[in-house]
Amino acid sequence: MKHTKLFLFFGLLLSFVACKNTSSSEELYALIARYENSKVFDSNSEASLEITIAHYAAAARLSKELKIELEALSMDNVLETDKISYQLLLFVLQDKIDQHAFKMYLNPITNETAFHLNLSQMGQREFKSSKEAKAYLTELENLPTQIDYHLSILKAGVEAGISQPQAVFYEYDKTYNNHIVEAVTESAFYRPFLNLPVGFSASFKDSIISVAKASVQNNCIKQYKKIKTFFETEYFPNTRKEIGVSSVPNGKEFYQNRINFYTTSKKYTAEDIHNIGLEEVARIKLDMMKIITELNFKGSFADFLKFLRTAPQFYPKTAEELLMFARDVSKRIDAELPKFFKTLPRKPYGVVPVPAAIAPNYTSGRYSVSENETTAGFYWVNTYNLPSRTLYTIPALTAHEAVPGHHLQISLNNELPKTIPVFRRELYLSAFGEGWGLYAETLAAEMGIYTTPYEKFGKLTYEMWRACRLVVDTGVHALGWTRQQVLEYMTSNTALSLHEVRTETDRYISWPGQALSYKIGEIKIRQLRAEAEKALGIAFDIRDFHEVILNQGTVTLSILEKRVQRYIAKKKDE
Repeated sequence: MKHTKLFLFFGLLLSFVACKNTSSSEELYALIARYENSKVFDSNSEASLEITIAHYAAAARLSKELKIELEALSMDNVLETDKISYQLLLFVLQDKIDQHAFKMYLNPITNETAFHLNLSQMGQREFKSSKEAKAYLTELENLPTQIDYHLSILKAGVEAGISQPQAVFYEYDKTYNNHIVEAVTESAFYRPFLNLPVGFSASFKDSIISVAKASVQNNCIKQYKKIKTFFETEYFPNTRKEIGVSSVPNGKEFYQNRINFYTTSKKYTAEDIHNIGLEEVARIKLDMMKIITELNFKGSFADFLKFLRTAPQFYPKTAEELLMFARDVSKRIDAELPKFFKTLPRKPYGVVPVPAAIAPNYTSGRYSVSENETTAGFYWVNTYNLPSRTLYTIPALTAHEAVPGHHLQISLNNELPKTIPVFRRELYLSAFGEGWGLYAETLAAEMGIYTTPYEKFGKLTYEMWRACRLVVDTGVHALGWTRQQVLEYMTSNTALSLHEVRTETDRYISWPGQALSYKIGEIKIRQLRAEAEKALGIAFDIRDFHEVILNQGTVTLSILEKRVQRYIAKKKDE
């Protein structure tokens, strides 16, 4: 009888715990559904400045409400994936609140991103029917309204003392002057009308061409003249002269907030990160000197960097040569992936040049996420200004942007089971994603991808580049560094071309905190791997480790650390 009562007691206790788990999980997913289904979090309609301000205010209000309700839940006895969803939603909601508090929506421009840079991409199409041609004309008719909206946002930012410093807009006139053409038919927006389908009747062609010329003139060329006037007479003269974000209202608080967001942690101050950067720069430089010694190079570190920047052997002669080399490296890495990963993405990727409209001020390469199930992901390689594009850094760039870096990680994230909430399948946190990308560059070394001392040096110069970011980003935004200090520090410590040093410097100035995520994230992943290898010894399996890192998708670094600790403990118990 005593045993029966005891079993009944434990049965009731387990039932109570199960009910509690179910209740907590159900409440959590109800809140997640409210978040995901709320129209207030949808992209702004771009109707007016007033609507935008109201949009972000409403998003912040709902975020505060959901956050309060989330924090009232007990997550003690729920599945790990539910705890992760809980913690990530709290993180995302806090950022929505912060975006409104710091009025981030009033500064939607950097040295390499702005509303007008990619508009001409809409002209990259071919009409298959008269319906498509008419629809395109409607899109052109809507451009003036869109442009007026974006200009109003920038005006409001200037009035609020929130803008970019003029120093980052190097040769920015090209971004609008290239679209102010004399002949309408030379406009990138007119391109679809140059080769109309043969099935169109002569009268329809004459009619639509006449309408198209007037539309492109009024809705595109004339609008870019308006953009030119705005930047040169209203925006640039009123931008801030100081380059550090600490100079704007609440700038110091904003920068600390961005440090917290981009490192997914509240443990770092700007000074902490600056010192980590200095230590990493010193460590990496020792490894670079070893390669210089192995090459029997006669000269100093600075002499070697000058040699890399000036010797023709390190630069492609044509854009196609650069792209072909990137594709070759990509396929060599593809062949190594099964040795290091249990789960690979279903979606393929292509290697293409950075779009010409944004290439001049764009970084050396980037991953472009697939928009839907019918398109691949794309590894963009910048073919602009070939004398600045080093071949020996392509293996590291490829590992970071394509595989095993961004394409692999982001695609796996998008392909998570449908049981994982949508917001997590679409989530990107730089500390995790960029940390993984930088870790992937080291992983490529284990794969044998760097085949020459110069490519190995290229890998180190990319790592040095990310270490320097910790120093210069905090230097600019917290410690009062000048733009010239950043240029000199980057030039003297990395083998990046002088063109890349300039574009990267302007990127850090115009995007506070984001550049910190790479090295902070990579340091954490490498630290966790070292802990797992030491604790498990011969039982350590690199494929298992990578599964633990990636199979719950994007997470904060603290969540990642707990996952690896559980993996180690479980493996020890086997």
